[in-house]
Amino acid sequence: MKSIQIGSRFEIYGDDLQTHDLLPPQTYVVRFDKMSGFYLEQHAPLFVDEKVYGIHQQKVDKVIQAFSQFNRNLGVILSGKKGIGKSIFARMLGVKANENGIPVIIIEQYIPGIASYIESIEQEAMILFDEFDKTFGGIKPRENELNPQDSLLSLFDGVASGKKLFVVTCNEIHRLSDYFVNRPGRFHYHFRFEYPDDGEIREYLMDKLEEKYWPEIDAVIDFSKRVDLNYDCLRSIAFELSTGLTFSEAIKDINIVNIYSNTYDITLYLDNRTTLAEENVQIDMFNRDALMDLWLSNSKGFRVASISFIPAKCVFDPARNSLILNGEDIEISGYDDDYESEVSELKKAKPLYLSIVSSRSKNIHYMV
Repeated sequence: MKSIQIGSRFEIYGDDLQTHDLLPPQTYVVRFDKMSGFYLEQHAPLFVDEKVYGIHQQKVDKVIQAFSQFNRNLGVILSGKKGIGKSIFARMLGVKANENGIPVIIIEQYIPGIASYIESIEQEAMILFDEFDKTFGGIKPRENELNPQDSLLSLFDGVASGKKLFVVTCNEIHRLSDYFVNRPGRFHYHFRFEYPDDGEIREYLMDKLEEKYWPEIDAVIDFSKRVDLNYDCLRSIAFELSTGLTFSEAIKDINIVNIYSNTYDITLYLDNRTTLAEENVQIDMFNRDALMDLWLSNSKGFRVASISFIPAKCVFDPARNSLILNGEDIEISGYDDDYESEVSELKKAKPLYLSIVSSRSKNIHYMV
């Protein structure tokens, strides 16, 4: 039997009781009990047992190095769609933190008062809020309570002792508080995770497949230009291809289905070196008979000509890194005669090809 005295109060524990001046560099999850309040439960050790694609390791090292140099809290936002690397990056960061003697504390749910509990941990620690936009962004506060996200602001600002490495993962950046985004004093880093590009898709599938199945990789890359594929999708595709199926056979049964309105950026190239374009156009790329009519704009933003084409006829061109429709499959079906001088030149030109590129989210960082 062991007894612990806190002021005039004594608590009785078993002989397995251990005391620590600091939390050991392990991984913990915050729990709450209505009778005893908050506590930490030891979590299974974090590990990464798969090949990591991209520049994750350099970014992990950058964060750990910065945290060692900061004399205050360091915040990191990891944003992007599901299945494209945020969680594996967070695990890598947690592993590196443990290796550097820093405990990792995972917060899986919002509980009123949790900010004060984290502030009471007076040592360096990594605090991981996984899927923050769900656990803290989608909760309505009770009467006379702060918004869950706003209740953490004093915690992130670092007025308490024991600096923290705060890591927030989120799928939908617009669900983060305005006090988080564009606030480098609170969140110094914001890493944006995008869908794998052609090179990463090819590398991943070559790693997962025997060489005899590699000829199917081009078909997957072509498909990725029509539908966004994350690593979860690629994992399933690789499994099916490894059974000997062609990609066209495999995709019929995989849980990747055509239920979303995909948008694309369209550019028409003419033989007089003129281009016409339109952004964020909804297109069904898989209806083999669907004829699409679309007005295109000139460089001034005026819609001057309309075209007709069958989107399903386009093919991926690696040299141009986009889906391409040849000129003979494009009909210029109309002109806006309000722009007479420009239209007269357009009527003399012939389509060379149409470029169709998925309208993915823009790079959120400034390019200077």
